[in-house]
Amino acid sequence: MGVIDAPQWVLSAWRRSLEAVGATADREAIEARGEALIERWSRPDRIHHNVKRLIGVLARVDELAPETHHPDIVRIAAWYHGAVFNAAARQAYAHKGGVDEAASAALARTELADLGVPEKVVNRIAELISVLARHDAPATDIDAQALCDADLGGLASEPQKYEAYRREVRQEYQHIPQRDYVEARLAIVTKLLGRTHLFRSPLGRDWEDAARENLNAELARLTNELTGLPPRDPDEPDPSRVDVAQAEADPDADDSGFGLADEAEEPRRPAEPGRPTRTAVPDLAVDRDRPVEPPGTDGAWPSLPTMRSADVADDEDETQHETSLSRPPRMPARQRPPSE
Repeated sequence: MGVIDAPQWVLSAWRRSLEAVGATADREAIEARGEALIERWSRPDRIHHNVKRLIGVLARVDELAPETHHPDIVRIAAWYHGAVFNAAARQAYAHKGGVDEAASAALARTELADLGVPEKVVNRIAELISVLARHDAPATDIDAQALCDADLGGLASEPQKYEAYRREVRQEYQHIPQRDYVEARLAIVTKLLGRTHLFRSPLGRDWEDAARENLNAELARLTNELTGLPPRDPDEPDPSRVDVAQAEADPDADDSGFGLADEAEEPRRPAEPGRPTRTAVPDLAVDRDRPVEPPGTDGAWPSLPTMRSADVADDEDETQHETSLSRPPRMPARQRPPSE
């Protein structure tokens, strides 16, 4: 293994979660797999979607953990949710750029099974990762809601942190032409703001106002920037020209390229014959010692029977105590979460 550019407690947290969900592999094998995951998150092309972001998502999972049924399952899903990442232009223009949730879920199935994690737990982790592809957690699945909210929680960061996040994502996609990138970001931000609610879990709802303030500010900035860009040269080769069949191969692909979807998504307009498809570009984007309870006799994981109808800028402080990723106590509604 190479040098692990992450605080040692991160690897310890990984091991504790694996042991909590019933992994039968020895400690050395579990930690070796954790190191390999950290290396995945540390690849040079991952300027924003890197270990720092992983730590941020894990911290938010801990903040939401008191309302989850199986926090360690959610934590492991967070570890794997962005394990597979590709920012290449062709992938981005074909709606397949950034975090690949399907490939990440498949990787989790293989590696967790090798570590002796029970099959039902492995299936549940893969299911949670797959939900992130559209950030549309079922109303009765509190664990899926917590994972989705933890993933989007960076949108509620302080304005300075949000600006740093924007710059990192742009650098991650520096190979994308400016107009294409701005148009893609506009589509993404507009789609997010069009949602009735960005956050679904009871604790995560406190992040709603701060996230919308950041998104509205970015929307205004992007709109102004787009008006100042030179018009597209009709004779210039179209960088978004891709194999239309490839771009349409995944009927569930989100127009934003983020893998996010509106709660009520409008039908897509069919591609016009002979016309290249221009798509959006980048992807933005308790008790750990308690063993996981087995599923019910019907094989389904328990979920909350009712929910209230009210329905990633990451710069995490890596000096938190080894035994916890939790943040300070929640701030009241309409206040931003603590600085990361």
